[in-house]
Amino acid sequence: MARLILASTSPYRQQLLERLGLPFEVRPANADESALAGEDAPTLSTRLATTKAQIARISGRSTDEIIVGADQVAALNGELLRKPGDHDTALRQLSDCQGETVVLSTATTVIDCNSGESRHGLDSTEVDFLKLPQADLNRYLEREQPYDCAGGFKAEGLGISLFRAIRSEDPTALLGLPLVWLAQTLRDLDLDPLDSSRR
Repeated sequence: MARLILASTSPYRQQLLERLGLPFEVRPANADESALAGEDAPTLSTRLATTKAQIARISGRSTDEIIVGADQVAALNGELLRKPGDHDTALRQLSDCQGETVVLSTATTVIDCNSGESRHGLDSTEVDFLKLPQADLNRYLEREQPYDCAGGFKAEGLGISLFRAIRSEDPTALLGLPLVWLAQTLRDLDLDPLDSSRR
């Protein structure tokens, strides 16, 4: 049985992958997340998801592994919104988002180390923001401190109160790992979440 490897130390992605009920190992795959010149959100997220999966593959000890890499990039009117890292940057980003639509590109790469085959998924989620006073944005940031999240908000927490509407084919994509696509991809690779023998 192939071992499932998550090429990420993100606690959010670990919690999401746990939903599928398959045993997995976490393998850090640190990559330079800087955008290349002219790189848009879908292209950047796909490149980083693939790079993380490849790093985890290289550091692996077996060909009998299935590796999952993922990345998410937010964009406002085509401009990239990255992980803010601090309160002031997050506040500027959220202020810019008020009354606007942010598009989050969530990319996933799955590598079957036995065959060498790679599969790629990309979900685009549109988030319409409310128009809130800066005092509310400050209170949100102070309570949740989402400085390590794309765009500076966490939809799985209080960040959901910042939105007017969300449009996506997969609600888990907004949280960082599109489980609808991933479950089907793993099933195709003989790692069926509904197969009780895999527990």
